[in-house]
Amino acid sequence: MKIPFDKLDKAFENRLRLQIMSVLVANQKYDFNSLKELLGVTDGNLASHLKGLEKEEYILVNKSFLGRKPNTNYEATTKGKKAFADHLDALEQLIKSSKS
Repeated sequence: MKIPFDKLDKAFENRLRLQIMSVLVANQKYDFNSLKELLGVTDGNLASHLKGLEKEEYILVNKSFLGRKPNTNYEATTKGKKAFADHLDALEQLIKSSKS
């Protein structure tokens, strides 16, 4: 069985990016502060990884105001969901092949 290493996406090599995408694929959207609290990371660390995923066009950023407070929500794009699913499939194949 050929292991599809080419299906492993470099964008998801970082644990935090994998966690972000897991949250965004499981939920329609998530706001910055809720993500930060859920993942237990700093503003800067989260922001840099979100920018990386946005650059790959794996997430959409929606900025709005709730009253006078700025609110930033994130959601996974169709491209991001497919890339994430392909990455998980490749990981699963890798795990299965190492058991043989």
